[in-house]
Amino acid sequence: MSKIAGHLAAWMVASALILSGCATQADLATNVHPDKVVYHINDSSSASAALRNVGNHLDVNPQAKIVVVTHALGVDFLMEGARDKNGNPYNVAVEGLKERGVTFDVCEITLKSRKLERKQFIPEAQFVPSGVAEIAKLQARGGFAYLKP
Repeated sequence: MSKIAGHLAAWMVASALILSGCATQADLATNVHPDKVVYHINDSSSASAALRNVGNHLDVNPQAKIVVVTHALGVDFLMEGARDKNGNPYNVAVEGLKERGVTFDVCEITLKSRKLERKQFIPEAQFVPSGVAEIAKLQARGGFAYLKP
């Protein structure tokens, strides 16, 4: 059976199970290939939604390779003590996603331009020379899909 025919057959079975109400999320996840996705955050006002999207993505594809790249005002939610508009600390969600394999990249150009230091960030943050260059590298050389929540 060709690869395309195999994917078509799997899709048809999954569709039939969904329509009949017999498929569970676990059933569908076992036939899912790992996605490679870069989530781009350049404004922390969208961080809560982005973190929720990443969690939902992993719920349906636990094998997904996800990188969250931040720059400009998007780095703020990864700073020590950062909280969302409801007062909830961001680090709790970030820690949980990190445990599930998500990486969180912070742009060093942003640090320089905003006069920030690495020690101001939570331990889950890692640093890349340029956020936008990292996104381009992941897309062009890493085969990552791009999502902007």
